Amino acid sequence: MERICVRLSLKQRYLLLFCVAVCAGIVYHRSRSQVGSRRMSRTDGLQANASQFTLGGKPFRILGGSIHYFRVPRDYWEDRLLKMKACGINTLTTYVPWNLHEPERGVFNFEDDLDLEAYLQLAASLGLWVILRPGPYICAEWDFGGLPSWLLRDPNMKVRTTYPGFTDAVDPYFDLLIKKVVPYQYSNGGPIIAVQVENEYGSYAKDTEYMPFIKEALLSRGITELLMTSDNSQGLNKGAVKGALETINFQRLHPKDIKYLDEIQPHKPKMVMEFWSGWFDTWGDLHHVFPAEDMIAVVTEVLKMDMSINLYMFHGGTNFGFMNGGLAEGLPLPKPMITSYDYDAPLSEAGDYTTKYRLLRNVFSHYHPEDLPKTPFLSERQAHQPAVIHQHLSLWDSLHFIDKPFKSERPINMENLPVNNHNGQSYGYTLYETAINSGGALKSNNNIRDRALVFVEKQFIGVLDFESLELMLPDGKGKRTLSFLVENFGRVNYGPSLAEQRKGIVGDIEFNKKPLQDFLIYSLEMKPAFINRLQTSGHWVSMRQRPSFPGFFQTKLHIKTQPKDTFVKLPGWGKGVIFVNGRNLGRYNSAGPQQTLYLPAPWLKRGENQLMVFEEKESDGKVQFSPSADYGMAVDVK
Repeated sequence: MERICVRLSLKQRYLLLFCVAVCAGIVYHRSRSQVGSRRMSRTDGLQANASQFTLGGKPFRILGGSIHYFRVPRDYWEDRLLKMKACGINTLTTYVPWNLHEPERGVFNFEDDLDLEAYLQLAASLGLWVILRPGPYICAEWDFGGLPSWLLRDPNMKVRTTYPGFTDAVDPYFDLLIKKVVPYQYSNGGPIIAVQVENEYGSYAKDTEYMPFIKEALLSRGITELLMTSDNSQGLNKGAVKGALETINFQRLHPKDIKYLDEIQPHKPKMVMEFWSGWFDTWGDLHHVFPAEDMIAVVTEVLKMDMSINLYMFHGGTNFGFMNGGLAEGLPLPKPMITSYDYDAPLSEAGDYTTKYRLLRNVFSHYHPEDLPKTPFLSERQAHQPAVIHQHLSLWDSLHFIDKPFKSERPINMENLPVNNHNGQSYGYTLYETAINSGGALKSNNNIRDRALVFVEKQFIGVLDFESLELMLPDGKGKRTLSFLVENFGRVNYGPSLAEQRKGIVGDIEFNKKPLQDFLIYSLEMKPAFINRLQTSGHWVSMRQRPSFPGFFQTKLHIKTQPKDTFVKLPGWGKGVIFVNGRNLGRYNSAGPQQTLYLPAPWLKRGENQLMVFEEKESDGKVQFSPSADYGMAVDVK
């Protein structure tokens, strides 16, 4: 009941802000039944016809910041946007993740934390303009660059091209998405002043007809605002499309890049669509930071050059669940992104002000005729007492709660499994089992995507991955079960290898020089329904009995007062995933650099909270908490 009251009060605040905005002439009436009859109309939207933007016929400089609604709990949208406004930002930019909005082909989700319309309405009510970046590809260090994995069921799929299998999938998605956002354009009284055509296509550039296709897909569905493209310096020109303003992405300012922008677009406004305020991290690496003084020096110089700017990111948020992408370009092996997307941004993962925020606010204040709004108060944190694990359940016993396994003569990749209404498995783990009658040499032929724990009769033998391609299996009597627990680390989100992101076992595995056959395949996507079935099962075993690995571990967190934000710590654990009240917080890994997982207060409740950990190899027996984040040892971005 208490959670319901909190949610209602938040909606009431939205309504109050919205009503005030309407009275001020900022936004239009949202009701779909009245769009067109009662909405306000405006002319002279964002124009790029001279060396400086104009909006409403007046000079306008974009002071932008990126916050992705899908990386922030909905309960905190208002808090983060108010902090953005107080920093002097006048324009919000956000991507739109296709893979979340259409998780199965023809099945769409724009509810709750994915309510894009509510996000746009909130931005408008707070007086923020919006640059929308609808994709369909977004990069964003997000799994598969935001593309849905079911595209890969097509063996001939060519993503980000005019291949009919791809365009036939984009069209119905854009039919729905663009219909939703068209009423929120500036010309209709809404906050959207510009729309980006795809994203950094110059770094991919496999089809000269693709960008015109995406541009027409937007225009034909009712987009009327200024179109833009976004590329790094190497991708400029190759990522361009006629009729869209080219913008540039960088972290360090190179005058030759600005000169090139001037040359290809004389007498046009110059804009940094992505000024990288920090950087992302990968598991097993160090935590990347971009010094505040270096960031401010670039921002100051860009503004002195009379350019517009958008900070990517202003507030990074979190790759909750299995949504992190992977880094592959220029590396011998793919590297998965960590769960945090703090990004060393001006506003931290948990919404804290940083040195960058304070310095940036001072710089931006000089570009506003009036004083900036006061900075909102920060929310309190809470460090709970450690929650001691009291029950465990082996992976093998959890298989009772998974849908019936699929039989196949040969291994099948995750995306082609006949699950999720024949849309395949998108995320998590997949268990492949077959039989052997002897010991011998096991060779993966590099067909494991991305890492397999190998077991014989449920006993751990070793790991197969991009580096370890062979294992010796011990001799034994009779027929024995050989198991591969394969984890999808996160699909690569950038570069030419996008079309090669099928996961699981993607080809034959050889045993004693012969391909293994006759598999049972279990889909372990670990969706909320599965986690809830586990929690309420009677199969759990007391910790007095020694646990086996991999396995699930369960405990309760009791909170006596109104919940506050906290961070989960798992020292002494190895690698896995943690769930709180059925929500997947994301992956943890003792390899670091990330040592804590952000747990937002709205996902907790007063009283009893269920905690479940899936751990691959070792357990400390308790879940710990901290009032602050720990992202590991830091290194400057080069």
